Amino acid sequence: MNYNKSNIELIKLLKKGDIVAFDALYKKYSKRLYGFVFRYIKHDADTEEIVQEVFIKIWRSRDKINIYSSFESFLFTIAHNATVNLIKKRVTEQKYIEHIKSIQRIGETYELTDEIHYKELKHKLQGLLNELSPRQKEIFQLSREEGLSHKEIAEKLGISANTVKNHLVTTLSFLKGNLDNGLLISGLFVSLFL
Repeated sequence: MNYNKSNIELIKLLKKGDIVAFDALYKKYSKRLYGFVFRYIKHDADTEEIVQEVFIKIWRSRDKINIYSSFESFLFTIAHNATVNLIKKRVTEQKYIEHIKSIQRIGETYELTDEIHYKELKHKLQGLLNELSPRQKEIFQLSREEGLSHKEIAEKLGISANTVKNHLVTTLSFLKGNLDNGLLISGLFVSLFL
């Protein structure tokens, strides 16, 4: 099949659940989207995560996409909103860190709480990782624990970089959806995944 098609044709296929059309749209827009987000965030891992989140939202809401509206405008609006949300989250996390530091100056009572939260999150995360397929778990560990790039993982496993990226998008979405929000607020999720 030839996927050098117009956006309307690709979106029609996407709405039917065509993963090849989704990949074609990803290839067409991901670099521009990355550049757009990076201008505001100035951090590679956060920028990549936002781009992945945008495409997760596109895939999940594909049946609601208006074929005749500007897909590009829709895409960049989602990216803009996700970027603003991340900036707000970072400000909140920074305030949390400053708050913890001020409390630790007064007393060391929160060290034990932080350690308990960390252990609880790590235990929950390990349980969730065990629910992944062996390939998803392997890709996640190579990316997050060994720090390999998508290209390095693809070469090591003999698969495409796009397949690596798709596995990571799915895995991160699964983990975020299953980790307790109270633990995520602590900022530990960020430290484990960046």
